[in-house]
Amino acid sequence: MNFSQNENQAMIAQMVRDFAEKEIKPYYKQWDADEHFPVETMKKMGELGLLGIFIPEEYGGSGFSYFEYATALMELGKVCGGIGLSVAAHNSLCTGHIYYHGSEEQKKKYLPKLASGEFIGAWGLTEANTGSDAMRMQTTAVKDGNDWIINGAKNWITHGLSGDVAVILVRTGELLDSNGITAFIIEKGMPGFSAVKIKDKLGVRASETAELIFDNVRVPQENVIGNIGEGFKQAMQILDGGRVSIASLSCGIARGAFEASVKYAKEREQFGHPIAQFQAIAFKLADMKTQVEAAELLTFQAAYRKNNKLGMTKEGAFAKYFASEVSVKCGNEAVQIMGGYGYTKEYPAEKFLRDAKLMTIGEGTSEIQKLVISREILK
Repeated sequence: MNFSQNENQAMIAQMVRDFAEKEIKPYYKQWDADEHFPVETMKKMGELGLLGIFIPEEYGGSGFSYFEYATALMELGKVCGGIGLSVAAHNSLCTGHIYYHGSEEQKKKYLPKLASGEFIGAWGLTEANTGSDAMRMQTTAVKDGNDWIINGAKNWITHGLSGDVAVILVRTGELLDSNGITAFIIEKGMPGFSAVKIKDKLGVRASETAELIFDNVRVPQENVIGNIGEGFKQAMQILDGGRVSIASLSCGIARGAFEASVKYAKEREQFGHPIAQFQAIAFKLADMKTQVEAAELLTFQAAYRKNNKLGMTKEGAFAKYFASEVSVKCGNEAVQIMGGYGYTKEYPAEKFLRDAKLMTIGEGTSEIQKLVISREILK
């Protein structure tokens, strides 16, 4: 496996860096302070092809692989974890679910609009009382003629308010039956479908999070993704790819914290020398760099297997678990290296740390990744 950056990756990395310099860096601190989701900035990324990176050109996407996708998220993570999370959720969850499991009619109807940024996508599995324990979900769909009536709520949903399309997983069978969950496409404006913004998050505050509420929402049969009862299996496959997303974003946050730490350590002087010359600081930087490199290798290994349609449940969990923990470690070390300044919003370290923490929770906690890994190695 050759993980040297290919020509497309280099092109996308430079494009994202240029975009971030102009469209994200001047505003991300204010977005973070206000918990503002910049919809127009997302739509501009759609115009650049960043909202349908691995979607084939025939459906309006960029037609790239998971290598290019991972590279884009790493570059975004170096600047703003919130914006990176929104791009990840839009691509791998909502858009990816329709692409990998939707009918040809559903793909033609939704993918061009999602890939272009005309539509923002959301994806809903988690509920207030069912996070890791997804098979106990309480949101239900009951058949009524050629339609389904959905009742319940989903929680912690990225783009829950601003999303134009949401793929949601609901129970159509018995509780705890893995064949009793089905995926539906919900459109904004359907009667009975509403959302409430979740406020006061620790990090990734530029990414919108909401609770979705379904009050007798009538959904036509044509909006069912795949067959009735296949939703849970679909969701597990989507989360395998989603873990590459979060691993990539984690690598970006970690590298951003590392690069900010190097810059600070070279400029900050104590006892007549830049603090980078002190072994205590130099060793921290060495550890950070080693961990970032290792996390990126695990992430590209998972991306390679995804590209080549190889089993990657274990490898995705490796990458997501390790990279997310590394992002927290690097954020924490960045604060420590910068000392009192690192504890203020004037410097980027505290934001890297706040944004990093979600990486160990979203799309499967670190504990769930260890559960997945242990099951895979003990088969």
